[in-house]
Amino acid sequence: MTKRIAFQGEPGAYSHEACRTARPDMDALPCRTFEDVIESVRSGEAELAMLPVENSTYGRVADIHRLLPHSGLHIIEEAFVRVHINLLAVPGATLDDITEAHSHLVLLPQCAGFLKEHGIRGRVSPDNARAAREVAEAGDKHSAALASEIAGEIYGLDILARHIEDQGDNTTRFLVMSRQADTSRRGAHGMITSFVFQVRNIPAALYKAMGGFATNGVNMTKLESYMIDGSFTATQFYADIVGHPEDLNVRLAMEELEHFTTNVEILGVFPAARPRG
Repeated sequence: MTKRIAFQGEPGAYSHEACRTARPDMDALPCRTFEDVIESVRSGEAELAMLPVENSTYGRVADIHRLLPHSGLHIIEEAFVRVHINLLAVPGATLDDITEAHSHLVLLPQCAGFLKEHGIRGRVSPDNARAAREVAEAGDKHSAALASEIAGEIYGLDILARHIEDQGDNTTRFLVMSRQADTSRRGAHGMITSFVFQVRNIPAALYKAMGGFATNGVNMTKLESYMIDGSFTATQFYADIVGHPEDLNVRLAMEELEHFTTNVEILGVFPAARPRG
């Protein structure tokens, strides 16, 4: 039986593309929400989860950081997917036929230049893959969808224009998560350790907590804060560092971190998909 990797969205979503890229040997399982993705892995319905965490244009994906510490899953890999946007229409339609294009609110501004040039009105859809499905179902040659090539393939749409995004470097970072942790050293670009923590309620706690990484030469590539339990005073931090917990400098930095924090939890130890400079 083929193993499955779960993602949020309809077939043809960019998360679906990430699944195909990272795990081409696995069947992709679409889920309605991020919580459903996590639960499908926890229950054994799927072996892995593919979750987007941040986009180079729009920043972090809402809710993901809140879900990760309580998911019961472990990060085992990261994947970067270039967001190439394509104009998809029913067979027989031409670019001159298109008067409106449907897609997610986030994608429409990324194609503003192309849409303006061709006199096409943008129409908001809850999901880019759903937009492709609905354009296919409607069969209207004047309507198009802005979506991935996979969406065109799945819903039988023609690609009228490829890679029409205004920015040439729009990329989404995904995390691959599993029920079992994998702390083995692997990959060609070193290891990443991800963790969350809360600082103690003492003066300069965050400054002191971060000092150990600086003095031990540990590169921290990400540090983000977010509220927990709906409180303005309860803040949790999410961090990525370059290195493995067994590296001496990382071990010393983490030991120093524990003096000024509470609830330190490692979310995953995984190979970097690209060099960290």
